[in-house]
Amino acid sequence: MSERDETATTKDRVTIRTVAAHAGVSVAAVSKVLRNAYGVSDALRSRVQTSIGTLGYRPSRTARGLRGSTFTIGLLLVDIRNPFLPEVIDGVNGVLAPSNYRAMIGVSEAKVQLETALIESMIDYKMDGLILIAPRLPSEVISRFADQIPIVAIGYHDPEARNFDTVNCDDQQGAALAVKAFVERGHRNIGMLTLGSREGHKVSVVRQREMGYRRTMEAAGLTAEIDIHSIPVASPEREESMRAFLSRPDRPEAVFCWSDLDAVTLLNIAVEMNIRIPEDLAVIGYDNSPTAALTLVNLASIDQSGRALGVLATETLLSRIEGRVAARALVSAPAFIARRSLGRTAG
Repeated sequence: MSERDETATTKDRVTIRTVAAHAGVSVAAVSKVLRNAYGVSDALRSRVQTSIGTLGYRPSRTARGLRGSTFTIGLLLVDIRNPFLPEVIDGVNGVLAPSNYRAMIGVSEAKVQLETALIESMIDYKMDGLILIAPRLPSEVISRFADQIPIVAIGYHDPEARNFDTVNCDDQQGAALAVKAFVERGHRNIGMLTLGSREGHKVSVVRQREMGYRRTMEAAGLTAEIDIHSIPVASPEREESMRAFLSRPDRPEAVFCWSDLDAVTLLNIAVEMNIRIPEDLAVIGYDNSPTAALTLVNLASIDQSGRALGVLATETLLSRIEGRVAARALVSAPAFIARRSLGRTAG
């Protein structure tokens, strides 16, 4: 019987111990390769992966769950429509690809009850860890979940988190870059388009960007010009609120949008209302999404590198799964990307 035939007849009985014996290594060594653990040599990885391929080994997730490990990561999104999220997911998958971990995605639709239910389901399915993107839950609720499963939260500004990790862009600095870009180009009447307060607003990126906008306006001597316009979360009220903002007789000459998601919509409505961009209204968004870079959109934006945040969050989660206990609050630096919607040259 050939090796191929023997593999086919024994495939269902292949276990991690079978792989270890075939490779001539310990079960622990095979486990480290499967987990893409730090410190595994290329030679060991190649040896184990060759045996896995020869034997046709496919790890049983049920068995892993009974042992406390399934090599699955739960990825919880708040709003799948946001063009920023695919960049984060790409970063997560980029780290997981060389390993045997896989991401399972849930979408909470920014609803706290659904968010809670999804996290509970991910725990019930014995996932090894969770990455929460802009969760709406209070810190104490996330902390209770973190007692059961390793958690990293992206876009969640809680400096007092003790048993879960946070990964953020410096959102106040991002807002400051936007305001400074306007000021450098001669704008003084600078407004901000933001989301209305809701669950989780205290630790949200939205609040941080509002704080950065306000502080930078004050530092520039433009306290009297501070103008924060909150829009509803749901459509069509969201678009109606943007139209009302653009229809104001005292509409600002420049506006910083909390996200490209709404900045692009604002640009579209402005064109429909015959408002010229950037001559009548200069606009800066946040996220530097692929949409912002399209020639017909040409939206100036703050780049927080969603992919880099996804990479950092995943590496941080894997290190916690490996046994790290001390909480980390990691912050990355944003960058300003100038495009046509900004208008005027600096100086």
